[in-house]
Amino acid sequence: MKNITRHTGKLRLIERLKNSYVGNPQFILAIMDSPNKDLGWTFRTPKNSMLGYEVQNYIDKDIDVIVTLGTYYRCTTLDSIRRAA
Repeated sequence: MKNITRHTGKLRLIERLKNSYVGNPQFILAIMDSPNKDLGWTFRTPKNSMLGYEVQNYIDKDIDVIVTLGTYYRCTTLDSIRRAA
C-alpha cells in the first residue's frame, strides 16, 4: 500500500457492496472531518479483510475514529481503524 495518510472524524456509510467470494462484507465509507462537518475522504474496505467487520462498530455513530488510508492499485483503501482517545 502506498501514500499512507491518517484522518480523524466520524465514519459514514456511502454504499454497502456485495460480499467477497468467501462471504466477507465490503463497504464504501467516508470519514467526515470533525471541525469541518462537510469535508471528508471516501474510501473502501479491503477485500477479504476483518476490517469489513470492524467498521460496522463505528458506522453512522457519534464516535470519533482515527483511520489510516492508503492507495492500493489506484483505489483509496482502509488500512487500519481505531477509536480516537
